[in-house]
Parts: sequence; structure tokens; C-alpha cells
Amino acid sequence: MNKPLPPEAGLEALRALLRERSPLGPLKAMTKYTGYLFQIPMKGFQPYVVYGAEANRKALVTERDKVLWRNTDPVTDLLKHGVLIVDGDEHDRYRELMEPALHPSALSGYTPLILRHTENVSAQWQDGSIMDMLVESRKIALLIIMDALFSKDVTADIPRIWHPILKAIEYISPGAWILWRKIPRPGFRKPLQELDEYLFGIIEERRKKKEGKRDLLQHLIDAGLSDQIIRDQMLTMMIAGHDTSTALLAWVFALLGQHPDIHKKLVDEVDTLDKSPLLDQVIKEALRLYPPIHIGNRRVAENLTFAEGTVPAGERLFYSIYLTHHDEKIWENAESFCPARFAHGRKTPPFSYVPFGGGPRACIGAAFGQAEARIVLSHLLKSHTFEFTCHKIHAHMGATLEPRPGVNMKVTKRIENRE
Repeated sequence: MNKPLPPEAGLEALRALLRERSPLGPLKAMTKYTGYLFQIPMKGFQPYVVYGAEANRKALVTERDKVLWRNTDPVTDLLKHGVLIVDGDEHDRYRELMEPALHPSALSGYTPLILRHTENVSAQWQDGSIMDMLVESRKIALLIIMDALFSKDVTADIPRIWHPILKAIEYISPGAWILWRKIPRPGFRKPLQELDEYLFGIIEERRKKKEGKRDLLQHLIDAGLSDQIIRDQMLTMMIAGHDTSTALLAWVFALLGQHPDIHKKLVDEVDTLDKSPLLDQVIKEALRLYPPIHIGNRRVAENLTFAEGTVPAGERLFYSIYLTHHDEKIWENAESFCPARFAHGRKTPPFSYVPFGGGPRACIGAAFGQAEARIVLSHLLKSHTFEFTCHKIHAHMGATLEPRPGVNMKVTKRIENRE
């Protein structure tokens, strides 16, 4: 595992970085010369990288107690005691409180509001205009998550909260702080404070009401949690919940735009069937190629042994869902967009497909996010045509894996849906 990489590995990694403009390219290039466990050979920064089914099983389930959040990273500073990043009994308690609102049995109740917000956003599109579906997907996802979980219609508040939300996402995205932990970041102080004030305002407003709505926010209040802890859960769901949905929706539009044959087949299917098997396959394949949460940035609390070596306690560990999903040993034609690989309920080897993690810490909103995507995409494909106008897009490693510089599409209302 610790053998020096040959010179050609470094050259190939550099070429991949220049070609793809993302660290994903160099990581993939390095796997040609390594096993499933390796170190990044940079001066002053040598984290371990692990991927594959065994790695996922250990990091997510069997030895998850050894793989902890780094308490010095921006995500822990921002989300504090959010369910996403706390461990042990505290995590289990918050998750138990939050699961009912996101349980599959509750999803049908969200369908009307998902459709309403999708229709309201798409109604603003000028016929024949070029829209960035990354931006439009973010609007839709943000409106849905805030209404579904907190009964808050933020339509009128978007001009106020849009910039703070984007700054919060930027704050936790990979950046120079990975190399220089104490690097000053004064530009984030004001927008993050504005976001806090907005969320505390929602909590205060709800506490003043004698009868609250039966939503996640009310459930947290009734559980006797402090305003700070409620804020932590709200911000976790607001950021993680809408940003992952944004990435998924945007990638589906990008992939359909790049594959017009599949796009046409999907439109024909959603027009004629109440349930579209192909739509489910497209969503699953988008999650395979571009899993929103593409990598785990953790600290190893105790020595962690894999088949190819041991990661010492105290070291930084990246477990890469992206590399697992692009492993040619698992996936035939791994770089190709092939929704049919998920046809007929085809099974994948355990822990080889983990877009929502796995085990006790699997994404709490996985069922919600997939149902939301099906409803939004089905409605928009029925109501509008989308013509891809992008040239080159690449996967940007932010808080989630999203298409940059965006997904520009010419949007036209379908004739049969014109009023």
C-alpha cells in the first residue's frame, strides 16, 4: 500500500486534472496503479483513500465506530449537533425523532406540495428561453424541503436567503481549509449569521403559536429540544436535504440532454404510463455516475484494517463512493450512462451501490429524495421539452457533486399542455 507510485501515475493524474478540472480525474487515474487503499502523495497532505464494497461495509456498518467526523472541519462547525454529524446515542436520539417525517409511509402526503412548487417555478419560465436547470432544480428542491418539513413557504424569502444558503454550501465544500485548517474565512461570517437569524425566526414564530402544524419542526419542539439543537437539525435538513436533491435533478437533466435517445424514450413512457420503470432506472443510474455525497471525509479513531493494509489511528480517511461506483470490476462500462443496468430489479453486490450510504447511518431522507425526484421529473417532462445547449460540463466537488458550470437547456412548453 505504501509503495511509491511510479512516475507515470503522477503524470497521468496531472493530465486528468487538467482535462476534467476536478480532483475526481486524478483519483480515478491513481486507481490504475493502486489497490482499493492508497495514500495521496502530497507534501504535508497524505490522507488515505479507500473504496470498494469492503471499504463501504467497514466504514458504514461493521467498524463505523472507528470512522468519525473530524471536529475541526467546517461542516461540524456549521451544523454543530445536526443529526448528520453527531455520533453514538446523540445521533440515535435525533434520528428517531426525525424519521417519522421522512418515513416512506409519509411520502404520499407530500405529493401535492411537491407538484405545487414544481409548477410554480416552471410557470416563471419564458417559452423558448435558456434556463440553467442547476439553478431551477435548486429553487424547486429548496421550496419543497422547507415546506414539507417546516411548513414554511419560502417563495417570497428566496431573495433574502439565496445568497446565505449558497455561502453555507461553499463554506463546507472542499477547499483550502483541508490543507490549512486555520485559514481565515471572514467572508462567511455575515451570510452564515443571516441564515441563523432566519432559522431562529422560524422557530420563534412557531413557538408563539398555540397549535402547531404536525410537521418535523413541531415534532422537534414537542420533544423539548432547545432552539439551538432545533436550529442544528433544521439547517442540516435545509442544506443537506435540498443540495443533494438539487444535484440529482440537475444531473438527470444533463444526462438526458447528452443522451437524446434515452430522453425521447423516457418522455414517451411518462406520457403513457402512471409509473415509469425507465424513470426509476435513470434516477438510479444518475446516482451511480454522480452520487451527490461522493466522498466521506473522516478521522480514524482506532487502527482500521482493510484487506490491503491498515489505516493508523488519527489519520484522515477519504472513503470514496464515487470510485466505488466507477469501478470496472463491479460495473461493466462503468463510465457509460446505461439506465438498463438497473432494469427488472437487477441486484448489485452488497455495498457496491451506496448513493445514500448504508447501515444505521444511511441517509435519513433517501426515500423522500427519490420520491421527490420522480414526481418533479415526471411532471416537468410531461409539461415541457428540454433541449440541451451546453458544451462541456464537469463534475464539481462541492458539498455535493454537481454539474458545472451549469445545465443550460432551451425550455419550451409542450403544445398539448399549452393553455
